[in-house]
Order: sequence, then C-alpha cells, then structure tokens
Amino acid sequence: MRQRKHMMMADEPTTPKSLRERWADVRSAFHNVPKAFTLVWDAHRVGTVLMALITLISGTLPISQAWVGKLIVDVVVNNVKTGASAQAGINAALPFLIAEFALITVGTTLSQGRTLVEHMLNARLTNRINTAIIRKALALDLHYFEDAAFYDKMQNARRESNYRAMSIITTSFNIAQGSITLISFAAALLAFSPLVAIILFGATVPSFIAQTKYSKLNFRLLTWRAPEFRRMNYLEHLLTVDHSAKEIKLFGLGEPLLKRYQDFFWKFYEEDEALARSRSLISILWGLLSSASYYGSYAWIVYRTVANEISIGDMTLYLTVFRQSQTTFQGMFYNTSQLYESGLFLENLFGFLAITPQMDSGEGIAVPRPIQQGFEFRGVSFRYPDRDDWALRGVDLTIRPGEKIALVGANGAGKTTLIKLLTRLYDPSEGQILLDGVDLRAYSLEDLRDCVGVIFQDFVRYQVTARENIGFGQIKDIDNEARIIAAAERGGADEVMAKLPLGYDTLLGRWFEKGAELSGGQWQKIALGRAFMRDSEVLVLDEPTSALDAEREYEIFQRFRELTAGRIAFLISHRFSTVRMADRIAVIEDGRIAELGTHAELIALDRTYARLFNLQAEGYR
Repeated sequence: MRQRKHMMMADEPTTPKSLRERWADVRSAFHNVPKAFTLVWDAHRVGTVLMALITLISGTLPISQAWVGKLIVDVVVNNVKTGASAQAGINAALPFLIAEFALITVGTTLSQGRTLVEHMLNARLTNRINTAIIRKALALDLHYFEDAAFYDKMQNARRESNYRAMSIITTSFNIAQGSITLISFAAALLAFSPLVAIILFGATVPSFIAQTKYSKLNFRLLTWRAPEFRRMNYLEHLLTVDHSAKEIKLFGLGEPLLKRYQDFFWKFYEEDEALARSRSLISILWGLLSSASYYGSYAWIVYRTVANEISIGDMTLYLTVFRQSQTTFQGMFYNTSQLYESGLFLENLFGFLAITPQMDSGEGIAVPRPIQQGFEFRGVSFRYPDRDDWALRGVDLTIRPGEKIALVGANGAGKTTLIKLLTRLYDPSEGQILLDGVDLRAYSLEDLRDCVGVIFQDFVRYQVTARENIGFGQIKDIDNEARIIAAAERGGADEVMAKLPLGYDTLLGRWFEKGAELSGGQWQKIALGRAFMRDSEVLVLDEPTSALDAEREYEIFQRFRELTAGRIAFLISHRFSTVRMADRIAVIEDGRIAELGTHAELIALDRTYARLFNLQAEGYR
C-alpha cells in the first residue's frame, strides 16, 4: 500500500483538481464509448443489431411480469373473498398463468441469445482490436521500436483493451435495458409515493460515486505499472524459451530470475489487494444504506396494505417494482462506473492508435530499374530521436551502378545506421540521399524497399518451414518453387535442405512440434537465401558470413561478384579477407568517412584500414 501511495504522490499533482478539470476527465473517458461502438459495429454489424433488439425486449419484461403477477394475486384473492369454486378460480387465473409462462420463456430465450451474441461479438472484437494494434505497429517508423516509452504505450494499449471494449458494449446495453425497465416502473413508483421513489434511488448514488473513484484509482495503478509489467513478461519469456535455456541452466540463473518474477507478482498483488479491500469495504457500507432504504419502503407498503389502502395484488406489484427498481438502479450505477473505468482504459488503446508515423511514406514515384546513376549521400548527418550524439555526421559518398562497396569500422561507428538510411528505415536529420539524382524521399517507400535485398547481422529465425524462411524474402513469390530453390542455391542453403527430413517443407526451430533446429551457420545460409530471393537492384550484406566456417565463407565470396552481378552491393564485415574483394572500401570512424578507396589504395595510405588489416593478417600467420 505504501508503494502505491508513493507512486501516486510521484505522479499526481500536489493541488486537487478543480470541478471543471474533473468534469473534463469524465467527459474524456465517456468520449471513448462511441468509439468502442464503432469498433464493435465494424467487427460484427448483425451481432450489434441483435444485441440492440434483445436489449429493447428484455427491458420491457420486468414490468410485464410484475403486472401479470399482480393480476394473478388479485384473481386468487377475489376468488377467496367471493367463495367461488376452485375450478372457477383456476379458469380465471389460467390466462394470466399462461402469459407469465410465456414471458419467462421469452426471458430465458433472450438470455441465452444474448450470451451467444456476446460470445460472437467478443471473438470478432478481439480480432478487430488486435488487428488494429498490429497494423498500427506495422505503419510506424523504426525509431518507435527503439524507444522504451513506445513499448509502455503498446503494453497499455494491448492490456485489457479487448475486455474493456466488450465491457463497454455489454454495460452500455445493460444501462439501456435498465433505463427501459426504470421508465416502465416510473409510473407505478410515482403513483405509489414520489418520496419513496426518491429515497430508493437516492440511496444508490453514494455507492456510484465511490465506485467511480476506485475505478479511476485502478486505471492509474495499472497504467503506472506498464514498465514493470513488461519486465515481468520479459522474465517469463526468458525463463521459458529455447534461445536462453542453455545459459540459464549453465549459469544457474533459473531461481534468481524466478525470484525477481515473484517479487514483481507479490508487489502487484499487495497493491491490488489493498485497493480491492478498500473498494469492498466501501461497497458494503453503502450497500447497507441501500438495504435500509428498501426495507423502510417495504414496511411502508405493508402498512398501507394492512390499512386496506391498497390490495394484496397491488402490494405484490409494488414490492416487486421496489425491489427490482432499486436493483436495476444499483445495476445501472454500477454499469456506469464500469463504463467510466473501461472508457479510461480505452484511452490507452485509442491513444496508441492515434500515433502517426513521422516519415512520409506516401505514393511517391517508382524506383528506376535498372539504376542509371547510383546513390549519392550529400552532407548526410543523423542522430537517433532519443540521443544527443550524432550517429553519422557530414557523410558524402557516391555509389555508382553495379559498384560493390564495403563498409568497415568499429562496432557503433555508424555502418548499419548508414544502411538504415539507405533503406529509409530512418530519414536523415540533415542532408539528403539521392538515387539517380532524386531525393530518396520522393520515391514510393514500398517500391524502394522492394528493390533492396538485405540480410542484417541480427536476422530473424522464423519458426516456420524452410521454404517460407527463404520465400519471405519476396513474399509475392513465396509459391514460386523454382525461385526459392535458386535463391537457396545462391546462398548455400541448398546443402542445408538436403539434410533436413522433409527438405524445404521441414519446420525450422524448436517452438513447435517436429521442428528441426539448425546451427548458427545453417541459419545464416537460410538468411542469405532469403536475401537472394529478392530480384533487387541493391543487395546489402551486413556480416553475412559471421557464423559460417572459413571454407564456406571462401566459397561464397569467390562467387561474390557472380552473385551480385549488375547490382549495387553493400558489404559490412569485420573480416578483411572478404572486404578486400569490394570495388571500394569506406572506413567509418565516429560517424564520419575517414578513408575511402580500393584495398590497394588504403594499404598504401597506411592509416586505420592498413593497421587493422595487418593486425588481422598477423593472427593467421
């Protein structure tokens, strides 16, 4: 509890909010209700209409049942008073009994129908929201995925959004149904006693206010936890997946990391328990007030019945109306507080969906095929959004059509950043990159990336079939068997396929049943095949052979020019035996191009490149 209070003190303003500010918060939360209905309408229109019809009919059933019950009691009492025969009494009551049976049957049918429709809506709504979140993530720039705050926003958007959106729908329809029921009860209540009606309804208001307060506290508590929730999820992932299992076992990390996981759990549990305890206590206290108001009204109606001011049938009607009115009113207030709470949570979802990409990825012009003039980096500087230092600074570089250029430098020097700019994963902070004399930003982003084949050092190991692992390099040709085989052969993955039990149809990885795990070098051959799958104008190989043995690396780079014939090729590598095969070599230091030339020229220059080459060559002597 102390931790939660500390969090509240750190995040909450020191001065209480004004009434206007509080009202603005409430309006903001309820503003999400129409948006939630839009999501549901898009997810399943027929289901939404059915829910509306079920709500309308269900709202009129309580007063109908209460009125039929009154008529049955009046018939029975009248039969007793007049001394009519039992048969006559049964005959008189039978139509009302049949009517009540029909109303109960309709109610049961509607209840089951509502359960079915809610199930259908929930499934479709979950898919609709998850798809919207994924599509938004796909549309956003790369820098968002390198920002911890973005993951907190995504965590808050994904957590409970499906449940809360469906909750808004069900509670909204519950409120609508309760409103219809209360309107139908209004005449009977006011006819009996306006004062009693005010007491019955007024007793439920404090409980509603308290529930709304705790709804807001619950929302804030869960929102603040987003970073810790992600750490907890990361620990769970780390302790249960294949890529970390070996180190965790060898280093004895299992129990220490599990303890961290448990520490997070018990911290969250204690905070939740404290909030739930307070919420339950206040609910009990205000519940007693509601019960007292009901039984006070109960006593009053019994008194009027004994005094012969109303009939026993009327007493039955009013008791039913009083009981159901208060229950319905309480339910409406509870549903309204839940609606408010769900609206707060959906603020996270709609806030996330409102994030807009900063890079312009409009239609643009088509990339020239073949490239005529090549690329030109003209005064290009770049720094990452959350950094003050420059990743690249004042880069001037021209790459001619068909040229093979190698990028050399220490880790963090800016080599991969330069490639990210070339593929428009980022745009330069200063300067411009030209392709055939036209700024890269003028081209269609989709077409630009379609003309570039890339294998990054941290390539993805897809837990799908070997065929798909290669075919993902050009998704539109994933069913082109000949192209997949040719790409595999160019990257050396054909040797891997020959050893797999089902060849190209073998599932790779250990996440799913019957999956075949590969060595690091075998995975790298698969990734090379994926890069060669694309019929690209530009090929980027970022440490393409780091996991290959020396013999296989030699074979690939003996064919390097053949594999990249007619294409511009960028090669990033720390192995100077492969780098020397490029037409030119750019040495990048601290984000700047420090040296540029052929292997022979740089050796003759006798600076950084020559020193590093000689150091590496010495290691093989």
